[in-house]
Amino acid sequence: MNERVAVVTGAGSGIGAATARALAADGWAVVLAGRRADALAAVATGDRMEAVPTDVTDETAVRALFDRAVARFGRVDLLFNNAGTGGPARDIDEVPLAEWQAVVALNLTGAFLCLREAFRVMRRQDPRGGRIINNGSLAAHAPRPRSIAYTATKHAVTGLTRATALDGRAFDIACGQIDIGNAATPLTERMAQGVPQADGSVLPEPRMAADDVAKAVVYMANLPLDANVLTMTVMASKMPFVGRG
Repeated sequence: MNERVAVVTGAGSGIGAATARALAADGWAVVLAGRRADALAAVATGDRMEAVPTDVTDETAVRALFDRAVARFGRVDLLFNNAGTGGPARDIDEVPLAEWQAVVALNLTGAFLCLREAFRVMRRQDPRGGRIINNGSLAAHAPRPRSIAYTATKHAVTGLTRATALDGRAFDIACGQIDIGNAATPLTERMAQGVPQADGSVLPEPRMAADDVAKAVVYMANLPLDANVLTMTVMASKMPFVGRG
C-alpha cells in the first residue's frame, strides 16, 4: 500500500486536533484516539479519518486502537504520541499520591503503551518500519514552579524517545520528540492571564498557534526513515525560557 497511515492520540482538541487535520491535509490517513467520542467525531470529518475512542492508560484499549488502524488502513506509518495531562500546581509535600499516579499513568505509562503497540505493528508490517513522535515539553528540559509530577514524566518521555530510537534501528523504526512551549490551546489559556515564574512573580506569557506546532510535526513525519529529528523544540518566540527570561 502507498497510503501513509498515522495514529494521533489526544486528538480531540488542541495540538492533537490541529496535527490530525494537518496530516489529513497532507494526504495521510489518520486514526484519531482520545477519551471523548464527541470531540473526536468533530475533528474526524474526512473520509480517510477515523475516530477510535481510547483511554491510553488501558492496555486492552490501546491494543484495540492499533488493531483497528491496521484493519481499516492496512498498516501504521506514524504514531504521534500526544495524549497527556498536567495537574494542579502544588508544593511537593502537598502532592497526593493519587494525583501523582494519575499524571504518571497518562503521561508516561500511556505513552509507553501506545509506543509499544506501534512498535509491534511497525516491525512486522511490509514494508517494515515507521516513525514515532513523542510529545515532550519544555518541562523535559526545565521545570515550571510547583509541577513535579508533570516535569518528572516529561523527563521520562525523553528516556522513552531515546531508548526507542536506539532499539528501533534494527526494525527501521525512527523515534523523535517534539518539545512544545506555550501553544495556544485550552490547556494554556491561563498563560495569557499570568502564571508563576521562578522568581516568584506572576507574569503573562506569549503563546503561539497550535497550527504552527502541527506544521512542525508534519515536517518530522515526512522525513525518510533514514533521517530523524531526535529532538525538536518549538516555542513561542518571546516566552520566558531561553537564558534568564
